[in-house]
Amino acid sequence: MINDQESNLLVLNNTKERTIMTKITELLGIQYPIFQGAMAQISTSQLVAAVSNAGGLGIIASGGMSGEQLKQEIDKTRTLTDKPFAVNVMLMMENCDEIIDVIIANNVKIITTGAGTPKRYMSRLKEANIIVIPVVPSAKLAKKMEDLGVDAVVAEGMEAGGHIGEVATMPLVTAVTNAVTIPVLAAGGIASGKSMAAAFALGASGVQMGTVYLGSEECPIAQEYKNKVIESVETSTVVTGRKNGAPVRTIRNEMTAHYIELENKDVAREELEKLTMGSLTKAVVDGDVENGSLMAGQIVCQVNKLKSVKEIHEEILNDYRKVVLPEL
Repeated sequence: MINDQESNLLVLNNTKERTIMTKITELLGIQYPIFQGAMAQISTSQLVAAVSNAGGLGIIASGGMSGEQLKQEIDKTRTLTDKPFAVNVMLMMENCDEIIDVIIANNVKIITTGAGTPKRYMSRLKEANIIVIPVVPSAKLAKKMEDLGVDAVVAEGMEAGGHIGEVATMPLVTAVTNAVTIPVLAAGGIASGKSMAAAFALGASGVQMGTVYLGSEECPIAQEYKNKVIESVETSTVVTGRKNGAPVRTIRNEMTAHYIELENKDVAREELEKLTMGSLTKAVVDGDVENGSLMAGQIVCQVNKLKSVKEIHEEILNDYRKVVLPEL
């Protein structure tokens, strides 16, 4: 068992088996302390199973799904992997009760949560022996989650893709690890062994990545979306929705340019929402890279070649080893 003094140390347990041990890997029974971020319409069984099979924790994004759709994704994932995986619950969804029911009924043992507090569900989740890991944008909320009895938290910085907070990853992870005693995973701007090593230096026990998987062979997005990701540089993303209090980071295109133009004119939120209606589906399914929402983080500049998830993990681990064990 990893004791408290070792909780923030990343230890190479067995070079031959390429296993990394932290409190997160011990808690979840996974090979590497790597989570795949839950991306709506993207984090489905195909990608989730690939990440779990490659030693990380694949996470089904249940946002936008019905209970039956989630059950189907759980069943599909289990046909593709016998490794641990999780379900992400967007707590602002109207059918959240149904989603929780499906998770418990189908014996899912790990969940991550976002867009709210899991407080109303904690007693049921804990009775079902489910590990609960919320995504948090601040140390204050991380502490509240710890007091609620969650098992770990993901501290996600504003470099991430999709819906974001206001604090960058490095100061956020530092603040959160100082505020809580439960394991912390760092997210936002992480796509390499170097950035993973930096996260552990700040006190994290694991990392969560999303954008890096957009360039994977197993990622179920349109090829046009993948091509746009691979072509992007560190300045290719933009944040829309700041004025409305709902900031989202995506790759720049005609839709974001029009959105920002209207936003600067203080157009009503309802009009802006019409502009983005169905935009994620346009990107993910239709491959419309000008009118779709190409969610991606600032680390998109490091995704410059199509690779398998296994290759992505191997490169990250090799890169990490060069940082922490340069003599090997």
